Amino acid sequence: MAVATFKLTVEYDGSEFAGWQRQADQPTIQAALEQALLRMSQHPTPLVGAGRTDAGVHALGQVASFRSDKSFTPEEWRRGLNALVPESICVRTVERVADDFHARYSAKGKLYEYRLLNREERTALDRTRMWHLQRPLDVTLMQEAAQFLLGRHDCSSFQGPQSDVDNRVCDIREVTVRRNDDIFSITIYADRFLKQMVRAIVGTLVEVGLRKRSPTSMNEILAARDRCLAGRTAPAHGLYLVRVDY
Repeated sequence: MAVATFKLTVEYDGSEFAGWQRQADQPTIQAALEQALLRMSQHPTPLVGAGRTDAGVHALGQVASFRSDKSFTPEEWRRGLNALVPESICVRTVERVADDFHARYSAKGKLYEYRLLNREERTALDRTRMWHLQRPLDVTLMQEAAQFLLGRHDCSSFQGPQSDVDNRVCDIREVTVRRNDDIFSITIYADRFLKQMVRAIVGTLVEVGLRKRSPTSMNEILAARDRCLAGRTAPAHGLYLVRVDY
């Protein structure tokens, strides 16, 4: 069989992993999938991810791509990989795609969701899947602040440390803050994201919800291009990569 390109859509619980990207002596999602690919194809098969989720971050729709000359069908790849990866990883779909497809560089947009539990009692079942905040949050103020983030901005104020990205301009197309009883859901859609950007935005929105800063302060934060002016970085375990669009 000629060399073909395959696209994976992957779901995972990031609690037990040191993030997506392969690391020495640390369990990662990329390493687990590449080990499974090695066992199926009998030779190293590099896997390219759409984004490098941090340690503890989850995914409902991470996308990755690889090339292989093996004669497996997409369904055979899917079944074989799921038989070889840990139960905390699930390959949802495998598709054969055009040879110029690249999981990272072909992406046009990504959707992230952050989940918060806002009540006095902690959660036993979702302690690794939601950020627990005891003090009441004002959802209306958070919704107002979110609107100032829409549009194309230099997002340096929301960029994490040790990032080597030169282009810090992102087109933020959607920011929604919803409350359902004591669970908050913050969703952000953009053409691209900087390192820890979603978590920094969430941490800043939370400070607005706690009345530590005003909704209009978002304008000042963006204009300053200074990480010190934004809020704390929200914990990784409340974050989910929901979807990657191409």
